[in-house]
Amino acid sequence: MNPAPSNPAPSPDATANDAKRPEEAKNPSGAKNPSGAKGPAEAKRPPYAGYAMAAIGAALFASKGIIIKLAYAEGIDAETALALRMILSLPFYLVIGLHALTQMRAKGESLPDGTLMLRMAGVGLVGYWMSSYLDFKGLEYISAHFERLILFTYPLFVVLFGAAFFRQPIRPKALLAFAVSYAGLALLFVQNMVSVGAAAGTGALYVLSAAVTFALYQLLAKPLIMRIGPQLFTCVAMGAAGVAVILQFLVTHPFQAILVSPKLWGIGLALAFGATVLPSFFLSAALKQISAQANATIGMLSPVVTIVLAMVVLGDTVSGSEWLGAALVILGVGWFTLSERKG
Repeated sequence: MNPAPSNPAPSPDATANDAKRPEEAKNPSGAKNPSGAKGPAEAKRPPYAGYAMAAIGAALFASKGIIIKLAYAEGIDAETALALRMILSLPFYLVIGLHALTQMRAKGESLPDGTLMLRMAGVGLVGYWMSSYLDFKGLEYISAHFERLILFTYPLFVVLFGAAFFRQPIRPKALLAFAVSYAGLALLFVQNMVSVGAAAGTGALYVLSAAVTFALYQLLAKPLIMRIGPQLFTCVAMGAAGVAVILQFLVTHPFQAILVSPKLWGIGLALAFGATVLPSFFLSAALKQISAQANATIGMLSPVVTIVLAMVVLGDTVSGSEWLGAALVILGVGWFTLSERKG
């Protein structure tokens, strides 16, 4: 799930590679030159490439629910879909992890000890196994766009958990943002109850639990990322989650169940690479050219992209009340996110 502790991601599937970088800590504005000095060409030329990469990354992350729905239409369940995703994505993260270790050795940096590795693995189980499984399970019951909008509210839970367990201050605007966003979710919930019945409640509870666990993951992951770096942390976390996902599959399914059709392997590859690995690289590249605030602003388009894709790819119909609910969710989370970054 996705996705960085200091930057609200489109979904829990985002990797942790967009954590606050050292240069950004020295330069909160996100400008590339900490001294503020820019040449004439740089001052006049907006970072269009950075904006484009941020938009592509957000759109790819937004496609996750759509791809999962396509997999479910082929007759598999959440455990199988999640296993396919992990089996196909782990090799990419293994290469990234080996590269990170090579860089650490080249720089003479000390490698993480066993205790730190266990901590990273444990946090990975929360964010990339537990949260992802709850999210995949919820998509068995509710629409992809309803799922995306529920997940979109996870930054608000980060604030609440930060206040409850980490003594971080909570501002009144966070509570107001909660009220606005969950008023929108209430509209969507009522609409889904009408269309799918009690299953809407089951699915919403699963995805809400995914948002809650991903918020907890964000708070637990941030100090580890700042200490060890985003690349190695993500690889260790994903590796631990991958082992858990595969074991879960083997406990709940016969081994032969993973021998799916070529079409499902193609869908799994799209989910693993197109909606997980590739967008994480796009967002990392974008953050080298644009500020974290600009990236968060572009990321707010993610739920809209999911709605449009659901209509075009899955043939979903979206009522006026659902559009209104979506607007309230985006308004609440977006206002809170941008005001936090300005403050």
